[in-house]
Amino acid sequence: MSNGSFPPTSRRPRTALVILAVLLLVCAAGWLVWSAVAHDGSAGDDHAGPAAPHGRTTAPGSGPSGAAGSDDRGSGGSGERPLEGKVVVIDPGHNPHNGEHSAKIARLVDVGTHKKECDTAGATTNSGYTEAAYTLDVSRRVRELLEARGAEVTLTQDGDRPYGPCVDERARIGNRAHADAVVSVHADGSAAGNRGFHVIAPARVRGGKADTSAITGPSRTLADRLIARFGEETGADPANYLGGGRGLTVRDDLGGLNLSTVPKVFIECGNMRDPKDATLLTDEKWRERAARGIAAGITDFLQG
Repeated sequence: MSNGSFPPTSRRPRTALVILAVLLLVCAAGWLVWSAVAHDGSAGDDHAGPAAPHGRTTAPGSGPSGAAGSDDRGSGGSGERPLEGKVVVIDPGHNPHNGEHSAKIARLVDVGTHKKECDTAGATTNSGYTEAAYTLDVSRRVRELLEARGAEVTLTQDGDRPYGPCVDERARIGNRAHADAVVSVHADGSAAGNRGFHVIAPARVRGGKADTSAITGPSRTLADRLIARFGEETGADPANYLGGGRGLTVRDDLGGLNLSTVPKVFIECGNMRDPKDATLLTDEKWRERAARGIAAGITDFLQG
């Protein structure tokens, strides 16, 4: 050992340090690669969906049928129920069995300022799809969406009645429930070429059993919310044949509105007699979008 060299065992600490340094470098490089991959992978999250305006996380119609809370605005987010304590009545226009009871639905009932038929069979597309089938399907979808947000939801009929109810009873159902909002769902039966949706708000009516003076203001606000959100969700335009292209009409002859003591409107989702509108109304995916638009409009109204 007189030449100054170290014994073989003395090199082990230096060798261990080199190995440790290499291992640290490898771990650091691996962490950087993992971080980059994880960050890039978030854009492909199956649940996120493509970006969309107004807070939607999925494009209209891209979500599963009946999926609740697809609209971030008003859904309250995961685990939240923003409509807790709110009462909503959804009124599916007409009844699938009305045509089997023509005499009963033709009888006149008092709607405040005059008398009117109990109900009608409603409109039908050229292919035979009925307005009553449309309104019941969409109303059930709206109920599911609103209940997921915490609202207490009642339908005036759920396909469980032989006919009706009559228009005066439809109003009473909302009144007895002390509803915060009532929406009557319909589809029009106008001439071909007349396209688009519109919302009907109550005029100021006082006479007999009718007095809408307390509800015209809030009903108009509900109508405005529905017009905005229904158009946004469905991509449909306001009606081109009435309402001046604004999607709003005001009427004083509808018993369901005249006799209401709570905020209430009708929505005519399209024209069943126009082939282009009928194609939408008979499409299940579009009906889901229609339900989302109605639910979103009601939610906006109830949240102020």
